[in-house]
Amino acid sequence: MERVKYASGTKWEPLVGYSRAVRHGDFVSVSGTTATTVDGELIGKDSAFEQTVQIILNIEKALAGVGATLEDVVRTRIYVTDIERDWEDVGRAHGQFFGDIRPATAMVQVARLISADMLVEIEADAIVLGR
Repeated sequence: MERVKYASGTKWEPLVGYSRAVRHGDFVSVSGTTATTVDGELIGKDSAFEQTVQIILNIEKALAGVGATLEDVVRTRIYVTDIERDWEDVGRAHGQFFGDIRPATAMVQVARLISADMLVEIEADAIVLGR
């Protein structure tokens, strides 16, 4: 089985030693993803909804980089810094992309993400059959 790695081009990936996404055979794992651009600019600083939308767009790009799509996602893990305040906005944005796909998911509160302005981080796993 071939191992395919996707790098988004951020400065953190080579510094920390990880790939944005890795495909091994039919299985794809997307690293914890935030609402940043390649240049490190945070999108939606004060909006969990906007951050979640940008995160899923970033995940979609990473999946495409290894030959997968959002439709192949079987699990997401959502980390939020204030679940009581933000769960509905995060869930609504997640539902816009995954409402018909309906992957298994979990949303958990964490004390803090790598930047205090980041409200959400999402990981995704996918299975690509026949491609």
